Amino acid sequence: MTNAKTAKEEIGLTLARHICTTDFSDLTAEAVRSAKYSTLDTIGVILGASGLMKAMPGVVGLVRDSGGKPESTLIGYGGKVPAVDAAFVNGAMAHGLDFDDSLPEGQHATSPLIPALFAAAQRKGGVSGQEFITALALGQDLFVRLRKSLTWKQDWLLGPVLGTFAAAAACAKLLGLQQNQIVDAFGIATCQSAGTMQMAYGTGGDLRGMYAGFAAKAGLFSALLAEAGVEGTTEPFEGEAGFFEVYFDRQWDRATMLEGLGTHFEGSTIIYKLWPSCANTHGYIDTALRLMGSPGRTEEIDKVEVFGGDFAKRLTEPVALRRRPPTANDAKFSLPYTVALGLVRGTVGVGDFSEERRRDPQVTAMADKIEFVDDPQYNWAGSALPSGAVRITLRNGETLFAEAPHDQAPGGAKRPLSWSDLVTKFDDCASHAVKEISPQSRGQVIEAIENLDQLPDVSVVVEFTG
Repeated sequence: MTNAKTAKEEIGLTLARHICTTDFSDLTAEAVRSAKYSTLDTIGVILGASGLMKAMPGVVGLVRDSGGKPESTLIGYGGKVPAVDAAFVNGAMAHGLDFDDSLPEGQHATSPLIPALFAAAQRKGGVSGQEFITALALGQDLFVRLRKSLTWKQDWLLGPVLGTFAAAAACAKLLGLQQNQIVDAFGIATCQSAGTMQMAYGTGGDLRGMYAGFAAKAGLFSALLAEAGVEGTTEPFEGEAGFFEVYFDRQWDRATMLEGLGTHFEGSTIIYKLWPSCANTHGYIDTALRLMGSPGRTEEIDKVEVFGGDFAKRLTEPVALRRRPPTANDAKFSLPYTVALGLVRGTVGVGDFSEERRRDPQVTAMADKIEFVDDPQYNWAGSALPSGAVRITLRNGETLFAEAPHDQAPGGAKRPLSWSDLVTKFDDCASHAVKEISPQSRGQVIEAIENLDQLPDVSVVVEFTG
């Protein structure tokens, strides 16, 4: 995909004009629905991460020790800190369980947005639900348009790289910035948009789960600097050494980027996870369960072969580590562990990545039976998540085989979750919060988000969680 600069107007200016002039009345019903679904989903995941992420007590302690003006709520932990710090902390939790919403093409659009927007809304004060939804829908739309228009070589980690621009745009809209200030925010964001795929390819540590915090903080900070009068560079996207040239060798498509701008909001394509693990594991988990008919039949299995391409291979090697993942993040990115977990328990839950669960002898024994088969036909060559296949050989000699399409797994594009599903997921996640969230408070959060477009001030949503 190549694109020469064919228009006189820099695309950053085109996008800024669109962001500046779009109102709630311009949104489609699907865009509003996605904004509500994503808000409930993300707040729930943050609550779960507050109690399950090993790194968070230290991060929260560092931020609180730094002091500053109490502007925005630390979700789950309670108390307020400066807005930029709250965006970072809440963002670090939003993707921390790898349970946040995602795209059929891969990558996570919302985890940088929700934390940045709530932090900005509390700092500003008096932000209505309609204003919040409009800013969120615009941020989601921009992220997806960027994702779809780029030729990706699995080098940059697109979540924080694109999320910084999406969060900057969304916060700029929420803060009421003018067109030229939004372009400034894009320019400022180029100084902070970063993160490579080594965070996904590497093993150990918590950084992989925390990346959305960096994008949320950077996006909000970019918008605040623009509001304060800092002027960004001209042509932040299409300049000689602009974003598209430096990051993607100008391999992007302007027509895809602008198609339906203002009439179709791409956030409507966002999907929601039933299982808290890398989306590329879901098709395999679902297919293995369908082949066996029911969980718990592991004694009947001689071996399980998972067929995959380049990305799936990274989720199975080194095999000894993937079968015995030393950290929760490693487990979430392990095909042997997640497929074994599904076959043993029938599902994958937020509590299934603890050290105790990772040592479960039934799960480890099943993981030892799972082998990877490298098949280039399943390489991640296009924009959509690549499919795979599963072959199970039973002890009686019978062989079971099926393709493993990710879009047909629970929560996939062809089996989307409902609002009721997300409420159940929210309650499950909230039950793992660092501080107990009462049933009354949970109900208040759910009701507030369901009626988000009617709220005079969205701050109540996060204040119920503190």
